[in-house]
Amino acid sequence: MSSSAGFKRSDSITEIMPEALKKSRHHMKKCFARYVGKGKRLMRTVHLMEEMEKAIDDKVERSRVLEGFLGHIISSTQEAAVVPPNIAFAVRPSPGIWEFVKVNAKDLTVDGISASEFLKFKETIFDEKWANDENALEVDFGAFDFSTPHMILPSSIGNGTQFVAKFLSSKLREDSESMKPLLDFLLALNHQGESFMINESINTMTKLQTALLLAEVFLSELPKDTPFHKFSSRFQEWGLEKGWGDTSERVKETIHSLSEVLQAPDPLNMEKFFSRVPTVFNIVIFSPHGYFGQQDVLGLPDTGGQVVYILDQVCALEEEMLLRIKQQGLTVKPQILVITRLIPDARGTKCNQELEQIKNTKHSHILRVPFNTENGVLRHWVSRFDVYPYLERFAKDAAEKIIDHLEGKPDLIIGNYTDGNMVASLVANKLGVTQGTIAHALEKTKYEDSDIKWKDLDPKYHFSCQFTADLIAMNTTDFVITSTFQEIAGRLDNNLDYQYLKIKSVWKLEGILNLSIFINSKARPGQYESHTTFTLPGLYRVVSGINVFNPKFNIASPGADQSIYFPYTQKQKRLTAFQPAIEELLYSKEDTSEHIGFLADRKKPIIFSMARLDIVKNISGLTEWYGKNKRLRNLVNLVVVAGFFDASKSKDREEMNEITKMHSLIEKYELRGQIRWIAAQTDRNRNSELYRCIADSKGAFVQPALYEAFGLTVIEAMNCGLPTFATNQGGPAEIIINGVSGFHIDPNNGDESSNKIADFFEKCKQDNEYWNKMSTAGLQRIYECYTWKIYANKVLNMGSIYSFWRQINKEEKQAKQRYLQMFYNLQFRNLVKRVPMTVNETQQTESKPIIQPQPTQRGTQSGIRRITAETHQLSQDDDQLFSIKNIFFQGMKDWKWRGGRSLWTASVVVLISFFVIRLIQFVMSINMKTNKKML
Repeated sequence: MSSSAGFKRSDSITEIMPEALKKSRHHMKKCFARYVGKGKRLMRTVHLMEEMEKAIDDKVERSRVLEGFLGHIISSTQEAAVVPPNIAFAVRPSPGIWEFVKVNAKDLTVDGISASEFLKFKETIFDEKWANDENALEVDFGAFDFSTPHMILPSSIGNGTQFVAKFLSSKLREDSESMKPLLDFLLALNHQGESFMINESINTMTKLQTALLLAEVFLSELPKDTPFHKFSSRFQEWGLEKGWGDTSERVKETIHSLSEVLQAPDPLNMEKFFSRVPTVFNIVIFSPHGYFGQQDVLGLPDTGGQVVYILDQVCALEEEMLLRIKQQGLTVKPQILVITRLIPDARGTKCNQELEQIKNTKHSHILRVPFNTENGVLRHWVSRFDVYPYLERFAKDAAEKIIDHLEGKPDLIIGNYTDGNMVASLVANKLGVTQGTIAHALEKTKYEDSDIKWKDLDPKYHFSCQFTADLIAMNTTDFVITSTFQEIAGRLDNNLDYQYLKIKSVWKLEGILNLSIFINSKARPGQYESHTTFTLPGLYRVVSGINVFNPKFNIASPGADQSIYFPYTQKQKRLTAFQPAIEELLYSKEDTSEHIGFLADRKKPIIFSMARLDIVKNISGLTEWYGKNKRLRNLVNLVVVAGFFDASKSKDREEMNEITKMHSLIEKYELRGQIRWIAAQTDRNRNSELYRCIADSKGAFVQPALYEAFGLTVIEAMNCGLPTFATNQGGPAEIIINGVSGFHIDPNNGDESSNKIADFFEKCKQDNEYWNKMSTAGLQRIYECYTWKIYANKVLNMGSIYSFWRQINKEEKQAKQRYLQMFYNLQFRNLVKRVPMTVNETQQTESKPIIQPQPTQRGTQSGIRRITAETHQLSQDDDQLFSIKNIFFQGMKDWKWRGGRSLWTASVVVLISFFVIRLIQFVMSINMKTNKKML
């Protein structure tokens, strides 16, 4: 066994690297000379490996180096900043664990360096002036976590609630005084002024323990099913209120659980007790961007899996809340509000309706709040990359609406994506409410070098705003909900230290690409982990952005609505009414507005994919894999559901490019007769039956994304019994056990991926039971790990235990919050000013009005309302006039005096325009006088 097998986390890279270099000094001198030979540059792991291969000709020596400590260090390096004669390495030996070292290529001396020093090396490559600026802004959120306990083992990452329960158990064991925060927490439990569990007469731990002892003895003599109201008056004599349970048995269990916590705290009892505490009745969920609705929205710009996730999440949370409230013996009506943006120009959706009840719920609603600007309500859709100028006002307006609708503060606020998490942070901080965040996708991990090259990407994506907002939200929130371990800290491999012992078997001259795939799939940092240390040259460098060992991180994987997405074998539940339309959708040979292309041989199985049409989802990549692989084309047809066919119908920049690319690929590979391209589908019920019809053809689902944070479509397909191939980059790699419940594919290697799919269908032809075996295994995996009931139980437990956690960490949280407020005001606000605000387009005649709930006030004030409405309309007319003036004079300012245009011509244009504007103002003033007389 090689020496690297003995590598331990306690070993310092700085300590072991000199000895490792010394053992192969001759070859390392050549190798490091190659590293610095091309001057300043940023190198990835695969580049380091390629240079090493060229420097060490002898295969035996190369294998020996790679199997030793040095091979482990190089393979664990995420990037190396080359600034001759030095190379600065960012080494990640395990998930969440980083070390930075500097090696001098001339004498191979090794020095440990700080994160800040590494970032300066990196910055020197792109912006040397900034790197040498002694006053450059450094952001260090870790400085405020000095008293927060953190996990140690990578395998513990994402188990936040369990860790918090362990820590609280140890803290409460110390002395009776340490129990006081728990007593204060219980005394504060109430809903709309009604106390739960204990009242103010229990103001010491002694009184609480006495009351619990009396209650437990009393309950032991009652029948198990005795309702709480039968003995509630007796409980009140001891200072105990409702909320312990609905029957004597459940009340006794809860009391016993608390008694155990008070006498001998242990994590299991701690978790059990907090899962029963009545803390969460009103939940607010933020999701501002896109078209958030229940129908006719999927496939519209910025509108996809996140909408489906939240709607299913709400149904599951409400169901679990109603169950808990009943079991707690309460009669509280829970409420969930999804706060999103109201879009007046709603494109045929209900996104212009202020309040909408969520289907399959009793007490949950979508509450839409408009983007208000100085010029009135913004009427049309805005890209998720361009929403930042509207968020602060949106948060203020939303907070007012929430208080009004709930008649008080919510108990829990959950944000979604960057914009929703930022708004959630602002509102939760203002109202003093427990906050959770869900990233869905952190854009920084989607675009390589998007931090260091932010200036190039900012005009299009405004990443400076996005990364700053993400940092603020993830440090403000009380807990983070993630779908997978990879989302937090990349791929966890318990044998990580030993993986590169296998490098000899894959290290072949023709197999260097395989090595890079191996590196990418095994060692890629998680989405949150990538925010630990990074830099935006010219703006700020982050030396400690987030610590993935922080106990705020939790894994709660969502499911799919199993009333909609059920196995194809459940014939009695099949939605047969959709099947004729699906038959036409898949197999008719005419192009329509809903589909293009056709399937000449309908006997072939179908490989199926459904996603937004953008670069990251990689639908065009799958199309190209299919086009290039003749074996696969002979075995199966390809059906994709994605976006529009006409680029002019899209307002999304990436989608327009992908539409053009799809058409060119179909032509290039002559795919007509083998491909069906279906426009984005919005009916979830029909989509579920579409999955099942693909299963009827003995086909498979393919999810080829370059990166996928989770992958709801993977869950949906597996729920319907479809064997599934999904990207190994992100969450699907955890959902699927490769070769057991599905298959991993590498989106960066289309040849390998398409051959893997072809191999599956060839094996199915040879073994009639193989397809059924993979279908059944996928379903079993779903039922064990990926249901909404499991998810809802975890999230409500988080809401309860982190409400107590924030209370006992109040001082540290307040100190950090001041730092965050300063960062928000001095940095984020200034960045937002650089994002251009869109102006309302000319209103179309078919634009729908904003639909608001019916007013509750009587008609006696109708005159006042009419005056207000008229005045508002005149104000909007004025805003439009000023907008015309501004646009005109800005155009004059940018006038290019060429092509025979003279100053005299421009002056005439200005003079005519002046008189036109004055005429408009005169007409408007007459209208105003007429309106006043009518009133």
